[in-house]
Amino acid sequence: MKPYEYLEHTADVKFRAYGSTVEEMLQNAALALFNAMMDTSTVQAKEAWDVELKARDLEQLAYNWLSEIVFLFETETAVFSTFDVNVSHNGEWWLKATIGGERTDPTRHAFEDEVKAVTRHEFEVKKNDLWCLQVVLDV
Repeated sequence: MKPYEYLEHTADVKFRAYGSTVEEMLQNAALALFNAMMDTSTVQAKEAWDVELKARDLEQLAYNWLSEIVFLFETETAVFSTFDVNVSHNGEWWLKATIGGERTDPTRHAFEDEVKAVTRHEFEVKKNDLWCLQVVLDV
């Protein structure tokens, strides 16, 4: 199974992230988001950021998750390479995650694009043989 794939889009970055579990799909989506900006192999997980989110449905949770990563990137001046995600569902959807990364170092972290926002355009979660999350990023 490929973790994610980038799709053709006229102006922005579009991808699909896959997983055999919801957690794996969300981890792969986070990695696809960051690899759209830079090569995450240059990022060392020197620091950790904890994230806790809840939402009424899985699609909203996935949107909140990716938006939180963009928010942390902007406010913490940090780049990320590891995403440990746990999800539970008990009436509402809950996500607890630890994100590994480090403060941005311009000598080692070259940006190709900068993600401004996660959009709702064509955003969807599906479950067939695998979980699939489709995302369009505003760059």
